[in-house]
Amino acid sequence: MKRIILSGGGTGGHIYPAIAVAEALKRILGEENVEILSVGAQGKMEMNVVPKAGYRIIGVPIAGLQRTLSLKNLLLPFKVIKSIWEAKRILKGFQPDVVVGFGGYASAPVLWAAQRMGIPTVIQEQNSYAGLVNKIVGSRAKSVCVAYDGMERFFPAERIVKTGNPLRSSFLAGGVDKAEALSYFGFDSSLPVILVVGGSLGTRTLNNMMRSWIMTLGGKSPVQVIWQTGRYYEAEMKQFLSNYPTSGIWQGAFIDRMDYAYAVADVVISRSGACTVSELCLAGLPTLFVPSPNVAEDHQTKNAQALVDKKAARMVSDADAVDCAMSTALRMIADSGELTMLSKNISKLAIADSAERVVAEVLKNC
Repeated sequence: MKRIILSGGGTGGHIYPAIAVAEALKRILGEENVEILSVGAQGKMEMNVVPKAGYRIIGVPIAGLQRTLSLKNLLLPFKVIKSIWEAKRILKGFQPDVVVGFGGYASAPVLWAAQRMGIPTVIQEQNSYAGLVNKIVGSRAKSVCVAYDGMERFFPAERIVKTGNPLRSSFLAGGVDKAEALSYFGFDSSLPVILVVGGSLGTRTLNNMMRSWIMTLGGKSPVQVIWQTGRYYEAEMKQFLSNYPTSGIWQGAFIDRMDYAYAVADVVISRSGACTVSELCLAGLPTLFVPSPNVAEDHQTKNAQALVDKKAARMVSDADAVDCAMSTALRMIADSGELTMLSKNISKLAIADSAERVVAEVLKNC
């Protein structure tokens, strides 16, 4: 039996690839032939998400560095030391064949400890600009699984394997009936569809963009729009739409059937987190990225730029989005040649078997 530790957390972009790899491990090896343990940060979202997915997780007391002056930073060295001690205890107890890291400070203690205990490690870097933890542990990792070209500036070239980002999304199965998907949102085939999506919590910029645009319409939209407002902004945006009722707008905090949304969308306006980019590549959708400026090393801009450079997407800055993102998306919809080019080029970047590729590297190093 293979015994494997998966570690990463803090955001869904680190957690869901790990879950996708866990599922692939069970598919490939058989549930009876692999034991999986997750290690995360106490109090962070992985402590809820991973058990709901059916996997055991242990939390360590690691915390990230606050980007503003904070007394919490004074406690960080003590939390790091305690977390490494806890990680060593977990490793000695579980005795893994390999430890796999998916980024985020939650993965740092167990990867650092494993490397110094002689346990093989594999890391998976989702972004085009490597995260701090992966940069630190990458030099000792046996394999470095990446989603973008040009990662030799961060990791030893001979250990890099391009795997893409592992995804769990249901739309990968395909076969969605477009008429059924349109009906789900209360739409029909008479008008094109723009999908505006900013993550589960929501994005102030994209919501302000929609609000500003809707106020110019006089109650009738020239296109149909799926507008994910996010949980944080849901009540505010619902109230706005009640004040400015507009035809052709579906609004919700979440999109439970993202496969339906992708099936009907002609253009997507989206943030450019790594896993979102990978999903859009697989869906082959013409996309206008609005990178979040509130992320480490501005990695969302770098993710989007990697596609823009290959004529596989378009991008507007967060600062310009409220004024010009919707008008840009409408021009994209009106240009069938550009839509065809963007769809063709973004599809070329898709890696459908990413989880299996990561598993191959994991098993190679067991």
